Amino acid sequence: MVTYKKIAVMISGRGSNMNAIMAASMDPDYPARIIGVVSNRPNAAGLEIAEKNGIATKAIDHKTYDLREEHEAAITKVLEEMAPDLVVLAGYMRILSSTFVNRWRGKLINIHPSLLPSFRGLDTHERALIAGVKVHGCSVHYVTAELDDGPIIAQAAVPVLPDDTADTLQARVLKAEHFLYPKAVAMIASGEVRHSADNAIFNLAEPIDNEAMLLSPMK
Repeated sequence: MVTYKKIAVMISGRGSNMNAIMAASMDPDYPARIIGVVSNRPNAAGLEIAEKNGIATKAIDHKTYDLREEHEAAITKVLEEMAPDLVVLAGYMRILSSTFVNRWRGKLINIHPSLLPSFRGLDTHERALIAGVKVHGCSVHYVTAELDDGPIIAQAAVPVLPDDTADTLQARVLKAEHFLYPKAVAMIASGEVRHSADNAIFNLAEPIDNEAMLLSPMK
């Protein structure tokens, strides 16, 4: 019998990575289930998608709070009621304070559209093209107070093609994200990786298949 870990997801928009995790969790052997979705934007498309799949949702509009700390305190209250094993950032478009991060330290993960530690922050695809790299990708990591600087859990790489634009490269990386994030969540939920003293500690039955993490180009 599979013991499922409980996931709370935080989104700001359509929640495409949330959808990828939700789809993966349709497999009875997948070790995690989404129990709730929180958004800082009441009109986030991902809220409706979650509701249609029977998942509890909560919109906590950041515009109705004067202070970031007050908004995050409201989110924390909702998350504490959900009591998740893992909080998954899936396109949550606000920088989190150290207070929030520390409250959920070791249970908070994010996916970033670059092969960290390269290209932290915004505009990763444009910057990758300007830098002339031949391989780009995405990284799942534990969240720390430093932006995009937490311990890396998993990465997926995609080639950069000669005729790429920021948009075509973004589309290829997004495909990689949808491939990688459910795998990373499953690794945590199954105990293959855990957080300890701001490190990702691995306990894998088999080494990670790096070739399986290299995706084919997508036009």
